[in-house]
Amino acid sequence: MRTIRYAEISDKKFWYSLDKHLPETEFADKVRTKRGYVLLLNEKPVGLLRYNLFWDNTPFCTMLFVDAAYQGNGCGKQLMEHWENDMKTQGYGMLLTSTQADETAQHFYRKLGYKDCGGLVMDLPCCAQPMELFFVKEI
Repeated sequence: MRTIRYAEISDKKFWYSLDKHLPETEFADKVRTKRGYVLLLNEKPVGLLRYNLFWDNTPFCTMLFVDAAYQGNGCGKQLMEHWENDMKTQGYGMLLTSTQADETAQHFYRKLGYKDCGGLVMDLPCCAQPMELFFVKEI
């Protein structure tokens, strides 16, 4: 049985087993502001989603990750749909997300109805990476 709930402080070890990008000082803030979710399969955490508010008014999914052993069976889709419904309930009308151009997640987001809306090139030597593709969805 799959369930999704807001992240809790007790999820910290699991969270950092999947999310290598969130500074530890931000984890408690995600818990406090309810801007992080954990997907559980038979009460075992297997996935997460976190977001911020872009422009301080538009939910922007900054991380979606499902443990490799559980990918490909709808866990990511369920996390996204849960987030979308939560954001709609809170009164938001538009969502954003992004992924690098060399990642297959772009196809996943398009399947969920997200449309390409731009890109960002980071070519500074200290931060060089493939283009970041941005996606938008009206809810």
